[in-house]
Amino acid sequence: MESNKINVAVLFGGRSVEHEVSILSAQQAIAALDKNKYQVIPVYISKEGKWYSGDVLLDVKAFRDIPALLKQAVPVYFSHDYGDQMLYQRQSGGLFSKKQAGTRIDVALPVVHGTSVEDGCLQGFLETCGIPYACPSVLGSAVGMDKIMMKAVLREAGLPVVEYQAFTAGDWAEDAEAVLSAIQSKLHFPMIVKPANLGSSIGISRADDPEALREKIELALSFSLRILVEQAVDPLREINCAALGLPGDVEVSVCEEPLNGKEILSFEDKYLSSGSSKGMSGAKRRIPAELDAETTELIRSYTAKAFSAMDCRGVCRVDFLLDPKSNQVYVNELNTIPGSLSFYLFEPSGVGFDQLLDTMIRAALRAKRDADRLTRVYDSNILAQGGFKGKK
Repeated sequence: MESNKINVAVLFGGRSVEHEVSILSAQQAIAALDKNKYQVIPVYISKEGKWYSGDVLLDVKAFRDIPALLKQAVPVYFSHDYGDQMLYQRQSGGLFSKKQAGTRIDVALPVVHGTSVEDGCLQGFLETCGIPYACPSVLGSAVGMDKIMMKAVLREAGLPVVEYQAFTAGDWAEDAEAVLSAIQSKLHFPMIVKPANLGSSIGISRADDPEALREKIELALSFSLRILVEQAVDPLREINCAALGLPGDVEVSVCEEPLNGKEILSFEDKYLSSGSSKGMSGAKRRIPAELDAETTELIRSYTAKAFSAMDCRGVCRVDFLLDPKSNQVYVNELNTIPGSLSFYLFEPSGVGFDQLLDTMIRAALRAKRDADRLTRVYDSNILAQGGFKGKK
């Protein structure tokens, strides 16, 4: 590895229903990283949760046959010892086999989507290892992945959100009729039913009557144990905007309007309609969105405020609901690691994908430096002072 380059581990895949989406987004990011500045180390997390590296992972076509790909890839792992930023090759000698020489990772670039990877789990692991990472903190990632908690945080921050009702699979199993009654006493049809902790529109559907509401809840429960039912905005325009950087030092993108012929932009609309190799950047959209100047600036200000309220860093996309009759704007949700890293939203402002990745990496290194200045432990050992008798 060249000593003058920053070693960037691009993490992708994972035990998530958005596994394939992550592969597409990661390949786009790998292609865009400036190879004069960065040494790219691809790290693929399989659907079984095993970690691999190797140049074979740089070819998106190789993922058409994952079993064959994994035979060529190298099993790897990070040490759990804080400050050991080495990526080691896994040996087959058992638990107590010696570590092989590894590659030092200067910064991790997680390009992952969904549960177990985008929801704070992976971020917490990287914190434990002491590896800087270019995405929101554990807190921001966890809240951003749970639509129920996210609504509460956004509302507390003074941002407008639609009315909603939340419940758990346990609530539904105990008394489904009571849950339905509570929902219909607070909201009116049409409603939107969502799994609380998935992205890419997976499991999200519209209910126009009580029978459909029950059916859509059952569908959502097949994906998540926590469910959110929202008041639908009807008619609706969807507007997206992204933020880049750190709280207090944020660059906001232009606005976009996704274009589709359905009430809800589906997984297929986002990733399959224009060729799967393009990811979110290939979906149909209008950039910039056709909005008046006042609405545009309101949405951009809400984007920066939501980014800071959720303790984000790197790049995040904020999705909005716009009622075209009243021009009322609602914050719908925040995507902490958006598909294609939303690079296409910054290009109209002259920020290329490579520059976006530069900013994300600088933000990760700065966040790590700031964290290292905090007091984590005290030098004193209160147990050495004596007088501790333990529990009687």
